[in-house]
Amino acid sequence: MRKSTHFKNAALVGSTILLGIAGCEENDVTLPGQTDVILKNHSVTPALVKNVMPGLEVYSLMGSDDTFEQSPNFIFGGSADGAGLLKNSDGTYSFLVNHEDNFSVSRVTLDKTFKPVKGEYILNSDGGMYRLCSATMATPAEHGFGPTFITCGESGPDSEIHAVDPVSKNSQILKAFGRWSTENAVPLPKSAYSDKTVVIIGDDDSGEHGGQVAMYVGNSGDLNNGNLYVLARTNDNIKERDMVAGQSYAVEFRQIPNQKSLAPTEFNTKSTELKSIQFGRVEDIDYRKNAGQRGRELYFTVTGQNNTQANADYSRTKYGRVYRLVLDAKNPLKGTLEVILDGDDRSGIAGKFQNPDNIMVATNYVYIQEDPNGYGDETHDAYIYQYDIASKQMKVVMELDHKRGDAKYNVGGDSKFGTWEYGALIDVSAETSSANTFMLAVQPHSWRGDKYKNPDSGSKRPDENQASQILMLKGLPK
Repeated sequence: MRKSTHFKNAALVGSTILLGIAGCEENDVTLPGQTDVILKNHSVTPALVKNVMPGLEVYSLMGSDDTFEQSPNFIFGGSADGAGLLKNSDGTYSFLVNHEDNFSVSRVTLDKTFKPVKGEYILNSDGGMYRLCSATMATPAEHGFGPTFITCGESGPDSEIHAVDPVSKNSQILKAFGRWSTENAVPLPKSAYSDKTVVIIGDDDSGEHGGQVAMYVGNSGDLNNGNLYVLARTNDNIKERDMVAGQSYAVEFRQIPNQKSLAPTEFNTKSTELKSIQFGRVEDIDYRKNAGQRGRELYFTVTGQNNTQANADYSRTKYGRVYRLVLDAKNPLKGTLEVILDGDDRSGIAGKFQNPDNIMVATNYVYIQEDPNGYGDETHDAYIYQYDIASKQMKVVMELDHKRGDAKYNVGGDSKFGTWEYGALIDVSAETSSANTFMLAVQPHSWRGDKYKNPDSGSKRPDENQASQILMLKGLPK
């Protein structure tokens, strides 16, 4: 997730425009294999994206200006990020989403047609405690345990990771996962290691010790009693930019002993003692959805940091990278690492990177979503890129539409390129019985107003007043 960006509070002005990029009511799409589900624009807010790839349909599903019929007082909060979807036994759906700057998690019920009808907060800022960024919905079918919504704190290196029950709403802190400025904690599918639960953790730290790639390994389904490790090169080289595209590097995960007894700040110092790789802000992580590696082929983004202060030696990426990590079939603590996209090569295919953040990996494609970088040299609003794993080519899927001429979306007057960003992109094809169907969170940070203030009624973020939206994408290749 981005570095903190602040805007002036002001009254929200302007009118809402009722339109979408595709699929107005007269062009509803009935999904094959699930006749109840219909994709359409349910929101009063237009889809805030533009320059959409040909063949891709975009629908505005919900946003902060919408009223849900079963919970008319619910306000869908701002900075929507990590998300997960469950299909319920009665044919309805439960959608969980992090509201990053609210420190909260909402649960939205969608009816059988996929219309949002009810919203509630199952974790407010008092329970969330930290900025909650990406998240993963673990399920018995995919991961061998759950359903469990794993959501991560990113308010500094002493933040913690939550496991939230999407049904009972109970939550716990996963002490065995350590304390990091965590973007995401991703459990591998049960096909990766049949007798183990392996979780990869991304540490979005730009300080002295850099960001880490960590790993939790426990017995199958056990999130509390396993061991914690950090990623290192076998030759002990800690410098990120000493690794270059086109080469493969031997890596291993080294154990941080007795992690439950460590002080919050010790995870960084122990990682440094173990010669872990010091990345420039490790962000989101996902595994490839194919049978070949059975979930052991992973991709992660490093968003980058300016080459000043802790990165004055420019040993870490500035504009961001995407890495491919392949774990050994028998031992998750061994593997190979390679740079597949390097934003610091400004003449290469990733030369337009302005700091990659969220990532979604399908079978044949990797989807990479941008953040603002805060350097002042952005040339476009945030893109979503499509990287073809086989051809190693990349193209733009869409760009955020900042609506600079509309005061409603530009409260505080901050309308520079790159101010807005994306949250999670999740594949919901199986749940909706529709091929190539996704949900996308959008964070339009300058869309603000008093009506959006403190929607979760928690005490830690009483003045937080952002709005956000969720889109449906149909036809995104996998």
